[in-house]
Amino acid sequence: MNHIAAASDSARACILEALGRLVAEQAIPAEPLPAFGIEIPADRSHGDFAANAAMVSAKALRMPPRKIAELIVGAMELSGSPFEKVEVAGPGFINFTLSNKWYTDVVRTVLQSGEEYGKTNTGNGTRVLVEFVSANPTGPMHVGNARGGAIGDCLASVLTAAGYETEREFYINDAGNQIEKFATSLEVRYLQACGQDIPMPEDAYQGADIIAHANAFHAEHGDAYAGVDAKERRDALVAFALPKNIQGLKDDLAQYRIHYDTWFPESTLHADGSVTGIIEQLKASGYTYEKDGALWFQAEKLGADKDFVIVRSNGIPTYVVPDIAYHYNKLVTRKFNRAIDILGADHHGYVPRLKAALTALGVDASRLTVVLMQMVAVMRDGKPVKQSKRSGKALTLVTLLEDIPVDAARFFFNLREANSHFEFDLDLAVEKSASNPVYYVQYAHARICSLLRNLAENDISAAAPDTLQLGLLQTKPEHELIRQLALLPAEIDQAARQLDPSRLTKYAVELAALFHKFYDACKVRDAETAELRDARAALCAATGSVLRNVLTLLKVSAPEKM
Repeated sequence: MNHIAAASDSARACILEALGRLVAEQAIPAEPLPAFGIEIPADRSHGDFAANAAMVSAKALRMPPRKIAELIVGAMELSGSPFEKVEVAGPGFINFTLSNKWYTDVVRTVLQSGEEYGKTNTGNGTRVLVEFVSANPTGPMHVGNARGGAIGDCLASVLTAAGYETEREFYINDAGNQIEKFATSLEVRYLQACGQDIPMPEDAYQGADIIAHANAFHAEHGDAYAGVDAKERRDALVAFALPKNIQGLKDDLAQYRIHYDTWFPESTLHADGSVTGIIEQLKASGYTYEKDGALWFQAEKLGADKDFVIVRSNGIPTYVVPDIAYHYNKLVTRKFNRAIDILGADHHGYVPRLKAALTALGVDASRLTVVLMQMVAVMRDGKPVKQSKRSGKALTLVTLLEDIPVDAARFFFNLREANSHFEFDLDLAVEKSASNPVYYVQYAHARICSLLRNLAENDISAAAPDTLQLGLLQTKPEHELIRQLALLPAEIDQAARQLDPSRLTKYAVELAALFHKFYDACKVRDAETAELRDARAALCAATGSVLRNVLTLLKVSAPEKM
């Protein structure tokens, strides 16, 4: 139940019904009126909802806005609505104030709904595939992958909570130039292990992981592959090392609480003919031409910044062709209604080219949405960090999680919108204070659990839900907290609509702040009456339930003790 949306709809209905009465009474002319808005004002002293119906109707009704507002309010019936009063303010705003029953209903709904509270059916089962991280399997994941992982995984959770049928996918780049470079790097290190004096190419992968793979291969096979055909040797080395790297990615992401529905290998698109098939389809579309022996795609005609090569003069497809085939597979072969990619901001020019190709293939390119993610700067002592303090290794996802808890990493990486630059403060992430947002939210949950435990230990049992006198919750801190509880379904919907899970971290921090404010202002155990105590304890329980629901979506723990 979305109590905020229901109240907004009720305010609209009250205004429309009042306008209908005024027309019937001939107090206003029967003129078509423009659409009007209903908003939650920043200053709640102006009411809980404000409508601009009178202002936008002034021209059509040929009356001053305030006069129109007074007529509407005079003709309005609030019985059966969630409002206790309505009044005119300023030049003609119509301000609605929620009734105490509305606040009571919100708390009851949260308590009754439990883990389900906040979920909506906005997506109506629309099938969505969220692809994120998709790190190069030839090496470890960097900190940018850590941000992309947190954003993508939480976005998938948000979409599911909003009623979408959501799947997570990792695209394994196990073909192309990077695998050739991987093979070259492994081959040189293996031959060096065999005693051959071969220099490592400057553009090869120089990491210690390559040396470890080559040495492990040599330990298993000795010099047996030193004298064989180069292709056989390289294929054997890649077949040995690549699965280990992919399993390493799976293990590292599992530690980060990310589990995919599908790990999709690029190599399957080459093996099943999808790549060559896409080239033929693009040719048939009429949007290709030959130039300097290469096959070009006319992307400019379809809104991209420039045309691009899809098959080089040597007959080898460019890297973008498997990507086109992959997205065609998502939207056409597997019939997902939408595909969402989380990519680095350096892909901004790539996106319109990919969409142009999909359009040429007869696919509605609006079904593909790309969330461009800015890079993150990791800071310690106010300075950029290049390596882990604990391990001394280059800062990767794994070494980051050696320095800070997973809870902090996931929460911090979702503190800002994906398209905003973000400084990750390692010192703050481990600080146990109100300055640390994840600690602040978790402490609010633990504080609630402690309070409810304390009541139980003192033989103060929870009152039955149907006997609670929730109407006693009438102070400003209580109402502010309840309004925040009511916002969760709308926040989930907005986060899904805007593809922005950071809305939920911000929501959780604000909810924690309002709880702490309520707790400091309103006695619970020592409330004036047992009935008020029980009502406030129920509000605490409802707040704890909502905090758990939000943290669960973020895959951040909700500790009961701290």
